[in-house]
Parts: sequence; C-alpha cells; structure tokens
Amino acid sequence: MSLRNKSILVTGGAGFIGSHLVDSLVGHEPERIVVVDNLFLGRDENLADARERFPSLVVHHEDVSDIAVMRRIMEEHGTDVVFNLAVIPLPTSLERPAWTFRENIEMSASICELARQDCFDTLIQFSSSEAYGTSISGPMDEDHPLNGTTPYAASKAAADLLVLSYCRTFGIDTSIIRPFNNYGPRQNDRSYAGVIPLTIKRLMNNEPPVIHGDGKQTRDYLYVTDTANAAIEIYEHTATRGRVLNIASGREVSIEYLVTSIARYFGYERRIVYDPVRPGDVKRHIANIYLAEDLLDFKPSVGFDEGLKTTIDWYKKYLGSRSSE
Repeated sequence: MSLRNKSILVTGGAGFIGSHLVDSLVGHEPERIVVVDNLFLGRDENLADARERFPSLVVHHEDVSDIAVMRRIMEEHGTDVVFNLAVIPLPTSLERPAWTFRENIEMSASICELARQDCFDTLIQFSSSEAYGTSISGPMDEDHPLNGTTPYAASKAAADLLVLSYCRTFGIDTSIIRPFNNYGPRQNDRSYAGVIPLTIKRLMNNEPPVIHGDGKQTRDYLYVTDTANAAIEIYEHTATRGRVLNIASGREVSIEYLVTSIARYFGYERRIVYDPVRPGDVKRHIANIYLAEDLLDFKPSVGFDEGLKTTIDWYKKYLGSRSSE
C-alpha cells in the first residue's frame, strides 16, 4: 500500500501529533492532503511548514462529529484514506467529563459511519495508551485490559471498540495505532497543556517546576515524528488491518526524572513544588512493542534525551519570540 497519488484526510491535523503527521505525509507524494480541525487545541500556525512544502494543502475548520459536513468534505476531495486524530484531551475530561466522552465517541462514530457508507477506503484510527490505565504487570501489550481511569481514557477505549466493531460487522478497512506519551515541538502549551511544555514555560518565567504526586509515576515517552511515521507504516502494511498496535519506546521514564532533566537543562537548582496528585493519574505506563516490531520492523529513531533537548530548544525559541510580540 502506498500513499502516492492518494487523497488523504487528516482529522485533528492542526494539532500536535496531527501537524507532524501532515508534515510526514507530504514526503509520500499524495495527490491531496485535507485537514479538518475545529481548532479546539490545534493551531493553523502548526501547518506552516506543510503549507510551504505542499501549497495545495486544504484546511476546513469544521466539527468532525457533524457527519453531513464530513460527507460533503470527503465527496468534494475524493477521499481515499482518513487518519483520525480528532480528540478532546484528557485534562478537559476532568472539567467537562460528560461532554468530553460524548464528543470523542461521536467524532469516531461519524468517521466509522462514513467508512461503512464507502465514502473513503481506509481508516487509521488514533487511540491512546490511557485506555489501558495503570500497568497491571510489566510492559503492556495489546491484550492488556482496557482499564482507563478518566472519562477521556474511557472514551478512547470505547472509540477503539467501536472502530473494531465496524471492522468486524461491516468490513471497514481499518487499523488502530495506540501511541503512548508523545512529546516534541508544537505540543500545546496553553490550556490543557502537558507536563513538558508546562515545565519549560514555568522555567522560562522564572517559576518553580511542579510535580503532581510523588513523581514516581512513569510514562513511556516517544518523540512525535516516530509516531507520525509509524502511522504511515501502519497504513502501508495491510497485515495491521483489524488490529491495535502499540507505538512507543518501550522505556519507562519517571515524571520526577523528566522534570529534573528539564530543570537541569535550564541550570535550575532551586526547589521543585510537589502538588497533590491529579484525579485519575495512572501510576505506571510502559509499552510492549513486540507486535509493531514484528509487523512493521518498528524502532524509535529518536532517543529520549536527544528528543527532549530538541523539544526544549524549540520551545525556548518559540516562547521567546511570542513574548517579544
């Protein structure tokens, strides 16, 4: 399977992972790339590089859950492949739980229905490691129980089951990528920001870094371009159809190590603030990536320390330029 000369639609394509996926797609010489993003978290500026390299890029600021609008967009552009990254993020689910759950389910249901109606050929659905909850024993493979601890996690698990049900019942052509904790340039640093951009921002503002809980909780971090490239490889390898694939580093990093590493890069030697643990925070995340290694020959190309340095350098430049405006 090749993306060359294909018409590709990326929902959530102006977001963090979505915009990096669009960047990677450009190199595969598709006929058309269309982004649908309502800018809840995404930003048009995230697509600046892609626009420069692919001037015909089309962006629609629409709601993915609106099936009539999505059908019109797909018909207008003759869509072949959909990469579905449209999502309301985890922190939102702590403030607006029912709405987050409904939105995430409805967006995936809309895409599934359009696949069932043959509006496009192949769906690559983006899941989340949060669907697993805390690791029960050792690295989590794809058979690990779905035991999410937040409404966001529950919505992602439910969406995965929905997609697989459409695959098994209606025969839609689909694979599910289940990324673990992504990091890199363009990760949201405003409302609902992640720990890496938040920590960098605090240090740039001469504020102490903050750790929620004791910092011993772990995550499996993967540099965002590795995830984007893996999603394309999942499309290209038809042996992935009807399956879920973990995409991660297979390495466990504690939040304490992460925050102190960022602080060390800034030369910060003062205190770190320990706040109460956040609701639903998982204790341990580490992936078993044997299936991706077997089917895709997947291996992360960017090491954690290298990727973290690149990320910090990008945010220093980006936040510094924004503060001077």
